[in-house]
Amino acid sequence: MIGLPRVHFRTIDSTNARARELAAAGAPHGTLVTADEQTAGRGRQGRTWLAAPGEALLMSVVLRDVDPIVPLAAAVAVAETVGDAARIKWPNDIWLDRRKVAGILLEGRPQEGWAVLGIGLNVRTREFPDELKDIATSLALAGAATTTDEVLAELAPRLDRWVAAPARDVLDAWTARDALRGERIRWSGGEGLAAGVDTEGALLVQRDDGSVAALDAGEVHLSPL
Repeated sequence: MIGLPRVHFRTIDSTNARARELAAAGAPHGTLVTADEQTAGRGRQGRTWLAAPGEALLMSVVLRDVDPIVPLAAAVAVAETVGDAARIKWPNDIWLDRRKVAGILLEGRPQEGWAVLGIGLNVRTREFPDELKDIATSLALAGAATTTDEVLAELAPRLDRWVAAPARDVLDAWTARDALRGERIRWSGGEGLAAGVDTEGALLVQRDDGSVAALDAGEVHLSPL
């Protein structure tokens, strides 16, 4: 069951770093690491994840026998917890009103049979740095009066259910919240119209010449109108 055992820190460099250590040492599936504050939290592409103490849910989970669509399953669980208005921006962001409220990072060593799923969710944050204030949001700014512990209590069982759910169910639920489908996007290799994901979780993009690209990693951005 995801959430047991649980290790909590008031301050830590990174919940993912600690969870990786525990996984390598044999920690069971579902082991949870949480913290009130991180000093070296990381998102994708090496970015930092900053949050004042107690304002964000900062958590990492040890997973065993990881399926390729686990990141999609986690995104569905987080989006359900955020609410009906939440949408998923491939590959790892949860949006409210087209602003990021949560991010997901999967790291691991498949050859050793483990992965670590890191989640950062803005819960009580009301102010963001200038470079983030137009692209980030929180549950509090969306009108939800809740705490990180309350959010975790809702999220953990949803993660447990979705990580173990059939792939078809995960893909259907993910597609229903797809923030990019039909949008014109660009990436390092070109641009086109987002057309959902395949059975492995790769983003499908229809190029202007009619060909379809399958992106299994990297970043995509909405193209300006």
